[in-house]
Amino acid sequence: MKVLETERLLLRRLTIDDAPFILRLVNEPSWLRYIGDRGVKTIEDARNYLLKGPLAMYARLGFGLYLSILREGDVPIGLCGLIKRDTLPDVDIGFAYLPEFRGRGYAREAAQAVLEHAKGRLGLDHVVAITSPDNGDSIKLLASIGFTFDQTLSLVAGDPAVNLYSRRL
Repeated sequence: MKVLETERLLLRRLTIDDAPFILRLVNEPSWLRYIGDRGVKTIEDARNYLLKGPLAMYARLGFGLYLSILREGDVPIGLCGLIKRDTLPDVDIGFAYLPEFRGRGYAREAAQAVLEHAKGRLGLDHVVAITSPDNGDSIKLLASIGFTFDQTLSLVAGDPAVNLYSRRL
C-alpha cells in the first residue's frame, strides 16, 4: 500500500513478499555496524522480522517503516519511516539504504516526506532519532533535516550508548 510519493521515490508499507530485500538489507555491513545484528539469516527469519516488526506496528499504530522504491524502474533501495520504541517517549524516524544508493539524496528526500506525513496526517509535533555516536553520515542527514542533538543514552541498560536527536514539527 502506497503511503508517500516524492519526486523520485515511492514509499509503501512492507509486505511479507519483501523478505528477500529485508534479508539483504539487514545483513549489510553498515546495518550490522550501526543498527545491529537482528539474527536474520534466512528468508524465514526475514518473514518473521517483518511480521513481528513493521507489520505488527502497522496493525498496532497505523505507521511504521516503509519500503523506499525508486519510481523509475520500481527498484527497492531502502527503508524510511516512523518507529515507536517502548524505550523512548516519542516516535522516532529511522532509515537505512543499500550502499549503492547512498550519497544521492534519497534518504533525505524520503525523511523529509516522512516528517511531513508525521505532522500532517499523524498529527505529531515532535519526533526523535537515534544514531550510533560514530555514524557520521546519519548524523549529517539528521542535521540537514532540522534535528538537533539532545543527549547520549542507552535504550536498554547494558546496551551500547546511542545519540538522541529531536525536532519539533
